[in-house]
Amino acid sequence: MSRSGSGTGLASLSWQDLQCLVRRKPASSARPAVAAATAAANGSKVRHLAKALSVPDLIAIGVGSTIGAGIYVLVGTVAREHAGPALTISFLIAGIAAALSALCYAELSCRFPSAGSAYHYSYICIGESVAWLIGWALILEYTIGGSSVARGISPNLALFFGGHEKLPFFLTQIHVKWLDTPLDPCAAILVLIVTALLCLGIKESSVVEGIITIANVIVMLFVICAGGWLGFQNGWTGYNVPQGYFPNGVAGVFSGSATLFFAYIGFDAVASTAEEVKNPQRDLPWGMCLTLSLCCFLYMMVSVIVVGLVPYYAMDPNTPISSAFSQYGMQWAVYVISTGAVLALIASLIGAILPQPRIVMAMARDGLLPPIFSAVDQQTQVPTLSTILTGLCAAMLALFMDVSQLAGMVSVGTLLAFTMVAISVLVVRYAPPSEISMKVALPGSLESLTSHSGYSEPDEENAEDPFGKEAPTPSEVANNARRTKATACIILICFGVVTIVSSVSFSFFPFYLWSMTCAIGGLVLLSATTVIWYIGQEKSSSRQTGGFMCPFVPVLPVCCILINVYLLMNLGFHTWIRVSMWLFAGALIYLFYGRKYSSLTEPAYQRISSA
Repeated sequence: MSRSGSGTGLASLSWQDLQCLVRRKPASSARPAVAAATAAANGSKVRHLAKALSVPDLIAIGVGSTIGAGIYVLVGTVAREHAGPALTISFLIAGIAAALSALCYAELSCRFPSAGSAYHYSYICIGESVAWLIGWALILEYTIGGSSVARGISPNLALFFGGHEKLPFFLTQIHVKWLDTPLDPCAAILVLIVTALLCLGIKESSVVEGIITIANVIVMLFVICAGGWLGFQNGWTGYNVPQGYFPNGVAGVFSGSATLFFAYIGFDAVASTAEEVKNPQRDLPWGMCLTLSLCCFLYMMVSVIVVGLVPYYAMDPNTPISSAFSQYGMQWAVYVISTGAVLALIASLIGAILPQPRIVMAMARDGLLPPIFSAVDQQTQVPTLSTILTGLCAAMLALFMDVSQLAGMVSVGTLLAFTMVAISVLVVRYAPPSEISMKVALPGSLESLTSHSGYSEPDEENAEDPFGKEAPTPSEVANNARRTKATACIILICFGVVTIVSSVSFSFFPFYLWSMTCAIGGLVLLSATTVIWYIGQEKSSSRQTGGFMCPFVPVLPVCCILINVYLLMNLGFHTWIRVSMWLFAGALIYLFYGRKYSSLTEPAYQRISSA
C-alpha cells in the first residue's frame, strides 16, 4: 500500500472515531435492535421492566429520596452561617431553582419514557460519548450517595440504645489498627437489606418506601404542629433578634440557597423509573411536580418553626430540631425526631440504590457495558444482577470507608446530569435529530425497530441520495439550515454560560479581566438566546401531544444551565480532582470497550455513505 493510501486510511479511521463520539441512538430504541433481533432468532422473548407504578408510588419514591436527614441538620448549619431567620426564603429559592431542572426532566421523561434517566436523554439528544460520561458519573453518584446515607444511620440508631457501646455486637463499629476509619457493619447490613428488597420487585419496593415516607412525614408534621404550639406560647423568640430578619443580607440568603439546593435533588429518582410507570405521559410530570411541591412545603414549614423557637446563632448545628425542643423541656421529643431522622435515612437509602441498576441496565442494553447486566428477571421483572452488583459495591464502600469526604462527588454527578437534561430540552425543541420521533414506541417493539434505521442525521450536503432517491425538497433544505443555526446557538449559549460563571467564580481574576469576560459571556449568552428564540422551535416538536411540555423555553432551560454550571464551578478543587480520576477511568473503558461494542456500530445503525 502506498504512503498516500495509508495516510488516507488513517484519516478515515480518525474521522470515524470522531463520529463515534457524537452518534445518537433512535429515540424509541431503548433496547438495541440487534439484541431484539437476536432474542427473536433464538426464540426467546425480550423482557421488559414491570409496568407497575402510579402517581402515589412515584410520590413515595420521590419524597423518600429527597427528604433525607439533611433537613434535620441543614437547617441549623445554613441558619447559623448564611441566612439567619430568612432560612425559609432560602428554602423557597432553592426549591424554585430545583423546579427548573424538574420541569426539564418532566418533558424528556414523557418524550422518552425508558430506563436510564439523564443518560438516556443525553444519548438521544447530544451524543454517545457525553451520554457515557453522564451514566458513568451517575453510577458514582448513587454508589457514594447510598454509602454515605448508610453510614449516617448507625449514629442515629445508637441514640435509642444509649450510645455506640450499647449497640448489638453485630452493629457495633469495629476499630482496626491499620485503618483510619472504623468498620461499620450496620451500614453494610442495611445496604444489603435494601438491595434484597429491591430484588423483590419495583411494586414491593415502592410500597415499603411509601410506608417509611409516610412515617417520616408524620414526624415532620409533629415538628410543625408541636413547634408551632411552643412558638405561640413563648412569643417566637427566634425572630426577636437584634440583627434582624436578614443578618447577612440578601447575599446570605442566596448563599444559603446554594447549599440547600442539594436537599431537593432526589426527584431524579422518579425519572429513573420511567419505564416502569403505567402511564408515563401523565404520571411522571405529576409525580415530579407533586414531589417537589410537597418537599418544598415541608422544608419551609419546618424552617419557619425551628428558626422561630431558637435564635439562629444559638442553634446546635448537628441537632438543631431536637435541641430546640429540649430547650423547652420536651426531652421525649428527641426520640420522636431521631426516629424521623432514621426513617428519612432509610428512605433515602432506598432512593439512592434504586436508580443505579436501571442506569447500568440501560448502558448494557446499548452495548456500552457487558450485555449480562441488561438481564431482567422473568418473575420479578427487575434487573436483578445489576441490582445485586451495585448493592454489593455500595455495601463494601459503606463498610470500609468514611465517605463524608467524598460527598462532593455526589453533587458533580447530579449537576452534570441536570445540565445535560436542560441542554437536551433545547436540542429536542430547536435542533432535534432526524431520527427523534414525537410518537413514543415501546422499547424493543416492532415499531421501534422498523421506524428508525439510522443513528444520525442524513448527509445534509449531499443533494442526491447515492441510490437515486429524490433530492431534498426546498422545505427540507430550509429546515436543515434552521437546525444548523439552532445548534450553533445552543453551543454559543453553553460557551456564554461557562464564560460568565468562570469570571464570577474565580475571584483571583484582575478587575479588568473579570469585567471583560463577564461582558463577553453576557453578550454571547444574551445574543444566542435571542437568536434561537427568533429562529423558533421545530414544528413537529412543538406539536407534541399526550405529554408534558416544559414552559418558557428557551429561557427556563438557559437559567437551569446557568444555575447548575455555577454550582459545579464552586464545588471545590479537590472534589474535581477526585471526579476527574473517575471520569478518566470511565473514558478508558469507553474507548477500549463501549465504543467497540456499542449497539450503534451494528449494520442497522450505520450511515450509508457514497464511497
